[in-house]
Amino acid sequence: MSGTRKGADVFLFQLMLLLCAIWGLQQVAIKLAAADIAPLLQVALRSGIAALLVGALMLWQRGWQGWLGATWGGGVLAGVLFALEFFFIALGLQYTSASHMAVFLYTAPIFSALGLHLLLPSERLRVLQWLGIGLCFAGIAVAFGAGMDWAALDQRMLLGDALGLLAGMAWGATTVVVRASRLSEAPPTLTLFYQLGVSFVLLLSYAAATDQLGPIHWTPISFASVLLQGVVVSFLSYLAWFWLLRRYLASNMAVFSFMTPLFGVSFGVLILDEPLSLNFVAGAVLVLFGIVLVSNHAWVGKRLSLWRYAER
Repeated sequence: MSGTRKGADVFLFQLMLLLCAIWGLQQVAIKLAAADIAPLLQVALRSGIAALLVGALMLWQRGWQGWLGATWGGGVLAGVLFALEFFFIALGLQYTSASHMAVFLYTAPIFSALGLHLLLPSERLRVLQWLGIGLCFAGIAVAFGAGMDWAALDQRMLLGDALGLLAGMAWGATTVVVRASRLSEAPPTLTLFYQLGVSFVLLLSYAAATDQLGPIHWTPISFASVLLQGVVVSFLSYLAWFWLLRRYLASNMAVFSFMTPLFGVSFGVLILDEPLSLNFVAGAVLVLFGIVLVSNHAWVGKRLSLWRYAER
């Protein structure tokens, strides 16, 4: 197929709407099934199921064997960071709401942009991106309740929010490892397999060591949660994302992907009946604007230039 990638169209919007809804639902699913199966075991099983499916796909596709020698170090490190991300998610959801987790997790582009700025000359941050980082951290401070009486705040929720932020950092660090190593040139399925396989081993081992393997109650909710995360999210939706990346401009896809935390917050309120404070809503808006500026500064700059031109 041609190397030319298309701009946004109706098909891209519709598929990204579906993908963002799926991604926004995963934290809600973990929390909803927590009474029947421990969140840590859920994320471990998710990685294991998806690793088996991705491994089967790799055996069918072939072409990845020649990359093993050059990528295993970066692959293992990416897998460790991927495991840390979901460890913090599973732990954080025991203290905070799925709505809060959805927003703090998606601070990941901020941390990946900072890491790439330090490591790769081609990834130096622009003025709009620095503005976005400032907005994002201001939003985090507002969402955490800056300026309020700390004694009146829910300390458990603050701990969970902090763990969500750590999950975002781990996700951002994973992106830096992939971009700064040979993994950036390797087949996407191999990179995904490293992350899923290593995280499965680490998370399941930790769950066993801390006696979090049971009890398990296989109710319709717990079964659906594990199936959603392992098959739909970690396998089908990621493959769909990589398929889209080969056909559409990444900048357009990134803009649409910021619907994910909006879906996460909406599902948390609608399904789990989670409350939303004014501080959190205001902070979340600042965070989302900041992420858009960091990840899509070129797109935003182009729109601003067109707007200025139209005003003349």
